[in-house]
Amino acid sequence: MKFLYRNKQIILYGLVLAIFLFLLKWLEMRYVLIDQQLDTYIGLIAIIFTGLGIWLALKLRKPKVETVIVEKEIYLDNFSINEDEIKRLNLSKRELEVLQLMAQGLSNQEIAEKLFVSLNTIKTHSAQIFEKMEVKRRTQAVDLGKKLSIIP
Repeated sequence: MKFLYRNKQIILYGLVLAIFLFLLKWLEMRYVLIDQQLDTYIGLIAIIFTGLGIWLALKLRKPKVETVIVEKEIYLDNFSINEDEIKRLNLSKRELEVLQLMAQGLSNQEIAEKLFVSLNTIKTHSAQIFEKMEVKRRTQAVDLGKKLSIIP
């Protein structure tokens, strides 16, 4: 808003100066001898270039990228953990906890720090999760966990 207010002041100031210059040149043309017409033409050229400068400054200061905000409704159901799938996969509570932290995007080191265990312990849990779920990557484990309603 401050930016817009400052531009209005600049435009207004430029227009007032241009009008003032135009009036001075008009009076000069009216009351001065004919041989002073060159100054009048120079004044008119100055007014034209002042207007052109203001227009160009406004064009160059406009952002070229427009921000668009998209609002989308997301419906969340009451999530309930599928206990049958957890039993079928034979996941322990700690493995389920590690899988949930993986789904939050935490690294192995961050998971280890959060659970107060060593990095090797987290790697072991991850390997067991991958083996039980029959996947090769963290993203596959998280996707399968979400599909099976093991994790939210």
